[in-house]
Amino acid sequence: MEVMVIEEALRARPDDFAAWHAYSDRLLRQGDARGMLIRLEQRLARTRPADRPAVEREIADLVAEHEDRWNDGLPGRARVRSRRYGFATEVAVEWSDDVREVVEQVLRAPFVTTLRITSNAAAEEDEDWDDEDGDRGELRPGRLDLRALAGLDLGRLTELDLSYLSVGCDGAELLAALFASDRLRALGLRYCRIADTGLAALAACPHLGGLRRLHLQRNRVTAEGVRSLHRFTELTELDLRYNDLGEAGAQELLAAPFAGSLTRLWLYDSDVGQDGVRKLAQAANLPPGLRSMWRCV
Repeated sequence: MEVMVIEEALRARPDDFAAWHAYSDRLLRQGDARGMLIRLEQRLARTRPADRPAVEREIADLVAEHEDRWNDGLPGRARVRSRRYGFATEVAVEWSDDVREVVEQVLRAPFVTTLRITSNAAAEEDEDWDDEDGDRGELRPGRLDLRALAGLDLGRLTELDLSYLSVGCDGAELLAALFASDRLRALGLRYCRIADTGLAALAACPHLGGLRRLHLQRNRVTAEGVRSLHRFTELTELDLRYNDLGEAGAQELLAAPFAGSLTRLWLYDSDVGQDGVRKLAQAANLPPGLRSMWRCV
């Protein structure tokens, strides 16, 4: 139980060097080489530039010798995309018939907080998709059934990327039910076909209010969907490219409580039209950098 408390604290505060140092004591007592890796990487951060190469060589040798044993029971199909002190923190898995079991196993790894689920089939772009087709009832051909993940708790995650999965608005509603904490900070839904209805379902989730980064490229979102975004009050990065927003969508964007806090906004002039461009260029509540960008369009 004590180790679970420590790991929970480190997931919540991943940059707490003192806590990691204390955790390294436990790892060293267990013969886990990651305890030494923590010590070496923390030493490296305090080492003067002239002495860094020697410490870096120690780290490289340690990693080369032990890294193949540092997957903490992750399934073979899981791909580790990022590590901290040797522990997997970002993992990608491909959609499969047993995706629930695979994701459940991934989430048992102590420090995985970023998950990407991919699908080769879902990468095939359907140019003729209609957001009214398959809105309710039967799943459209090729659409992934997110009911396979029902009952999972994704509340540990700080980042989730489902880009290019054929989720649909019904899948977005199921996705919203998988979060039981307010930790998620980044959600990638590029080309996921969620439309306004799915976006409204996500916005209504009480545990997604802390999102900072949201990617909604090509989801058939309209001005109505942008209005749903008003519930995400803490957004700093927003991707709305390839959505037919029009002037009304630009107006809804400027009315959002996060408009003045945006640091990045992915949007094309064709998404909002010339009238929308003028509104963005003249918006006093947009940060100056974003406003000046639209003045150049």
